[in-house]
Amino acid sequence: MTDLSAAYIPLSSLKPAPTAPLTPAQLASKAQIHKTAQAFESQFLSQMLGTMFQGVTTSAPFGGGQGEEAFKSFLMDAFAKQMTKAGGVGITAAVQREMLKMQGLH
Repeated sequence: MTDLSAAYIPLSSLKPAPTAPLTPAQLASKAQIHKTAQAFESQFLSQMLGTMFQGVTTSAPFGGGQGEEAFKSFLMDAFAKQMTKAGGVGITAAVQREMLKMQGLH
């Protein structure tokens, strides 16, 4: 049998590799990626809400007609933006993480 204790390195002694500080351009890129990921989540939620409210009808005098049809998408967009601003459903973080990996900005 071989002695494996010599190869044992405690995890507490391992330190992450030092990384160079981000340049101003990279910081701006990270901020833009965050905005883009949030916009993606808002658009996703807007589409989801639009589908969810597709079969909902409202009675006169406060609903229905061409006005409601014209402005329903604006309402869904506003709902989606507020949901994303409040934390959303987690799509922003996942999309942002993947975009940062693609740009090499972990």
